[in-house]
Amino acid sequence: MSGAALVWCPFPDIESARAAADALLDDALIACANIMGAVESRFVWDGARATGSEVGVLFKTTAARLEDVIERLGELHPYDTPAILGWQVDEIHPATFGWLMGSVSD
Repeated sequence: MSGAALVWCPFPDIESARAAADALLDDALIACANIMGAVESRFVWDGARATGSEVGVLFKTTAARLEDVIERLGELHPYDTPAILGWQVDEIHPATFGWLMGSVSD
């Protein structure tokens, strides 16, 4: 296990994605947030199929802070039921891991 982790989360718009990323950076819970362009989401909600345009974000953190990032994102997110998925990374480049560990607080 590398000690690194990733969190994927879609947002309704770029402003809410940026606000969440900035809050997590300010809290030193993440080292980076990659905010993607618009993604088309197709899903089932309240028993009906739906579609929407969202902004995807990939957050980089440590395995030790993974649960904290997920919890904080749940507080920051504008959706009542946000899709927040986190996982530990199996492999990471040593330089990337050094940067990650130096950027995320214990």
